[in-house]
Amino acid sequence: MPIAPERVAPSPAAERALRFDRMEWAGAFGDLGTLVPFLIAYVTVGAVPATGMLCAFGIALIATGIVYRTPIPVQPMKAAGAVVATQAAALALTPEAVFAATLVTGAIWLVLGLSGAAQRVAALLSPSVIAGVVVGLGVAFMLDGLAMIASGWVLGTVTLAATLALLAQRKVPAMLVVLAAGAAVALVQRPELAGDLRALEPVLELPAFVVGAITLQDLVLGALFVALPQVPLTLGNAVVAVTGESNRVFPDRPVSERRIALSTGVINLAGGLIGGVPMCHGAGGLAAHVRFGARTGGATVIIGAVLLALGTGLGGSIQVVLQLFPTPMLGAVLFLAGAQLASGPRVWGRARGERLVMLATAAVAVWNAGAACVFGVVAIWVLRRASRPR
Repeated sequence: MPIAPERVAPSPAAERALRFDRMEWAGAFGDLGTLVPFLIAYVTVGAVPATGMLCAFGIALIATGIVYRTPIPVQPMKAAGAVVATQAAALALTPEAVFAATLVTGAIWLVLGLSGAAQRVAALLSPSVIAGVVVGLGVAFMLDGLAMIASGWVLGTVTLAATLALLAQRKVPAMLVVLAAGAAVALVQRPELAGDLRALEPVLELPAFVVGAITLQDLVLGALFVALPQVPLTLGNAVVAVTGESNRVFPDRPVSERRIALSTGVINLAGGLIGGVPMCHGAGGLAAHVRFGARTGGATVIIGAVLLALGTGLGGSIQVVLQLFPTPMLGAVLFLAGAQLASGPRVWGRARGERLVMLATAAVAVWNAGAACVFGVVAIWVLRRASRPR
């Protein structure tokens, strides 16, 4: 069944209020395919305390939903999370180094937003290049989803087929069914998990300010190995692509690259103070929220409130809760989010040269969205020079 690109029709201002109906609840959990694996990696490999991290995500999501009024997501930065997941021990990355990276990330994007640099760079990108970045990111998410499905092909394939069937109608929120089914499967596969869940005792725990614990070594390591390598990817995926995709899907609630860059800076500076990890507004997360029913910022307020409640009440036991989400099922969700993103931009309704640039940019974006932006700028320049009359 093909994934039809979604576009929300413009609505009067009175209809842009936050909604909290069943479809917003379903859409709220659409980005778990990206969120949960990184939460697990940060907690288990990076030894990052869950309370501060979950509270940072929760506050950022609630604020984003209220400010933007659309399901603009807040996600873990992928490159930063990958460094922590794969190289934390080798680089001696402490949780404090991760917090330092979050603060440095916030400062970088606040400067890029306030100076207008982010918008000036984005202005160099033609619509074909932006569309190529979006398509490439969608394909990358589909490949990530397939890799997760591969850990349990039968479960992942059944989830994918059932979710597609549910998405074909609007009466039953697909994501809520997937969550319930996932919890049931997890309990069947691991019966001892039921006892672990019953043993959970909510204990109120507030995040602590972590700045005083950050050393100069933490600051250097976090900046060089976690924050700075993420900047090009964030520009492509979490500034340029998410701005273009949001304006395509929600033309009545436009955003700008400058505004996205500024909010990226603010959520990281605020989150870094209380133990948060590097965060961004990813295009894939927006596609995931929309694909599963979200149409307003109510969806991000909902998931933000859930994460805030988990952080303050079950932060010390979050690993037990995360086991309710089997990896193959999360992979199916991530695959569908990627398909939603990749099918959005118009591929064939362009001049032949620009179409080729778009497809080539998409191919590079599957590997790195930041590199795709650079490639696209150069390719368009070459194309236009070659097209000039001699």
